[in-house]
Amino acid sequence: MSTVKKKIRIKKKNCAIFLIIVFFLCFSIIKTVSFVSLKIKENKERKQEEKQVIEKREEKITPQPEKTDEELKLEKLNHIEKEIDYFNNDYIDRYISYKNNNPELELIQVIKNVNMQLDYNYYENTTPAKNRNTNNILVNKHYSLEEDYVPNNLETISTKYALSDMKLVNVAKEAFENMAKEASKEGYSIIAMSTYRSYNYQVNLYNKYVKQDGKELADTYSGRPGHSEHQTGLAVDVYNGKENYTNFEKTKEFNWMQEHAHEYGFILRFPSDKVNETGYKYESWHYRYVGIDAATYIKNNNISFEEYYATIIKEW
Repeated sequence: MSTVKKKIRIKKKNCAIFLIIVFFLCFSIIKTVSFVSLKIKENKERKQEEKQVIEKREEKITPQPEKTDEELKLEKLNHIEKEIDYFNNDYIDRYISYKNNNPELELIQVIKNVNMQLDYNYYENTTPAKNRNTNNILVNKHYSLEEDYVPNNLETISTKYALSDMKLVNVAKEAFENMAKEASKEGYSIIAMSTYRSYNYQVNLYNKYVKQDGKELADTYSGRPGHSEHQTGLAVDVYNGKENYTNFEKTKEFNWMQEHAHEYGFILRFPSDKVNETGYKYESWHYRYVGIDAATYIKNNNISFEEYYATIIKEW
């Protein structure tokens, strides 16, 4: 074999050996790096676990602050105070009690009902009416007026639109006359037949109804003295001058009132679907002045004045 061929063979052998050495070196480096990375990862995980163990120990050692009575009560009400702006903190115990007694009701209805004082029986725990001499006054079987209360600015309605000596508070009187005048232009006759009533007048009227129908039945349609909305000077009973007022629902004037009364600030005070809220049976002839904005809101949301008072006006 020639010397040249021997040299070539030796070079090939050396190259192969070199490649093998490089391969093993690279493999060793990769394994070393992987091993080091794994150890670093394991070390981080071990430290994280140790940290969690320490934190858990500290939680066990560090006593949690006890919840206040109010916080515990709010939990029973699912913290609904965060969802509505008519939650009354003074009523918390009443809310819980009413909720327990009426588990079928949604929580938001529980709040509304208690705000309307419906957790009390009628004429039980009554409160003097607030917002006096304003459109926001509420007088019903839970809110009362004294014997000597007379609203300010009573004025007599024109006999074009009322029986003689019918009086309302001036803003209500003007609104009623405007409403009756506009209805007249369209061929409708709306006449005020009962408006402001004094406390003493209501004494005689209520006693008459009790004698006639008994107290239980009389309470479904007539306010006890001091609890009649007519004493506010903002309520009016109407008829069309032909039909008996109890048949007002059957008249075309009633239909006109249903469509337009709110435009003048009046609401149907005792709707057929709000007996539980108002405490009175349906009266198609009884209207109450609350102002245009309130009347429009009440109509659009199909609520009673009690609901409006409990959720929008609020007394606190």
